[in-house]
Amino acid sequence: MQTPNPSGRSETPESTMAVTGAQMQAWTAIEAVAAIKDGVVSAQDYLAAMVDRAKALSDLNAMITLDEAGALSAAQRIDADRLAGKPLGALAGLVIVVKDNIHSQALKTTGGTQALAGFVPTRHAPSLQKLLDAGAVLLGKSNLHEMAFGITSTNFFLGTGDDGACNHPCRNPYDRTRIPGGSSGGTAVAIAARFSPAGLGTDTGGSTRVPAALCGIAGFRPSVGNGGAQRRYHDENAVVPISRTRDTVGPMARTVADLALLDAVITGTSSPKPKPLNGLRLGLPASFWVGLDRQVQAVCEEACRKLADSGVVLVTVDLIGLMALNDQVSFQIALTEPKTDIPSYLLANGMALGLNEIEAGLSSPDVKGAFGAILADAFIGQYDAAIKVHRPAMQDLYAKYFAANQLDAVLFPTTILTAPTIDALKGSSTLRVNGGDEADTFTTVIRNTDPCSNAGLPGLSIPAGLTRDGLPVGLELDGPLGSDQDLLAIGMSIEALLGPLAAPKL
Repeated sequence: MQTPNPSGRSETPESTMAVTGAQMQAWTAIEAVAAIKDGVVSAQDYLAAMVDRAKALSDLNAMITLDEAGALSAAQRIDADRLAGKPLGALAGLVIVVKDNIHSQALKTTGGTQALAGFVPTRHAPSLQKLLDAGAVLLGKSNLHEMAFGITSTNFFLGTGDDGACNHPCRNPYDRTRIPGGSSGGTAVAIAARFSPAGLGTDTGGSTRVPAALCGIAGFRPSVGNGGAQRRYHDENAVVPISRTRDTVGPMARTVADLALLDAVITGTSSPKPKPLNGLRLGLPASFWVGLDRQVQAVCEEACRKLADSGVVLVTVDLIGLMALNDQVSFQIALTEPKTDIPSYLLANGMALGLNEIEAGLSSPDVKGAFGAILADAFIGQYDAAIKVHRPAMQDLYAKYFAANQLDAVLFPTTILTAPTIDALKGSSTLRVNGGDEADTFTTVIRNTDPCSNAGLPGLSIPAGLTRDGLPVGLELDGPLGSDQDLLAIGMSIEALLGPLAAPKL
């Protein structure tokens, strides 16, 4: 039996001594919960292994706040309940990290920006509350692109040097010189680096799926649709917002099965079983497969070959006109709605701040540029058409595409390239794909994830493999509105076929 003690570590029985910290760090969420429930390890010992790892890899800058005391208290309660024979929740003892724009009661939620640096919410976001009610242990709040307005997670809020460079850029565990993606970069890094097997991010245009792809983990964007009953997760006024039309919380983990576990807890449903691959119909729209980095293309084409060999029917019919519609929806919504949504959020949470105060406190050059466009109403004249005409047209195009081709989902590379190198001076930069012309980093990285976001569909990124340079590549599955559990079921089967990625060498 294991007995909690004041040191924070349990009295360890002989059966537990064989389990090393490295073994615990390698566990999936499902494996960790089972080990704690069965008494293989205590929640406190498991937490200690995660804390040790987080501290040893602090140079990755994955965390803004590490809440050791709060996490220890939660782990002690789990151990006490198990020793008392009380029933344990579905996530009992599971250590999670949560993006620092998601509300956490009595723990700062900074949005990664100066104006909110002292904000302590009075309640947890509903999605987080469900996880904690099921016994999850919150390790702390993870780093992000400032205000979630970007895809690098190079956040100048944490400090700059004399040359104006970012002192603490969030770093990719597979190559510290590269970005992890964003805006949920810190959550992805913590999971990939093995100091948490799962956690929460948010997704507006790809912010769970992009870092999942670049860091070799799985990331899920649940259905949003037109809001209301079509929205799978409900966290209104409990997440620092960008866009009411596009924003959602989303789980991130090293396996799709772990995503399904978190999704089931958040929604009060049961986890789906893997869906047989034989006879599955997946669309490969050509507009998502052009212009790929050669190494990304090689990894994804090999994955498609394995799928075809397993009986998956790959339907090569394009989503004609989708990208053109997306161009009339994306920035028109994302750079218009913040002007009303951020002040409404601040008011709902009792903060005497306005959009101008938020803008004045921004540290990251690229985010300042985005807020300049918001304050200038750069897209206000195009907003009504984006919401009332072009977005419904996107949704209709997707629905007809799925139906006409009898598709279970569409399949494509999550990002068209591997993780770019960190630009510590600007936070965002231009890049070249296959040695071609310079292109904007932001729009290039989100090219394939953005349409799903704008249409409100569910999207899932899973690891496809590593390039010859050892960098992760992600494959994305997008499904019809409301097909979330089917998408997760498909993802579990594809993940089993492709196999796990090698852990980063840290």
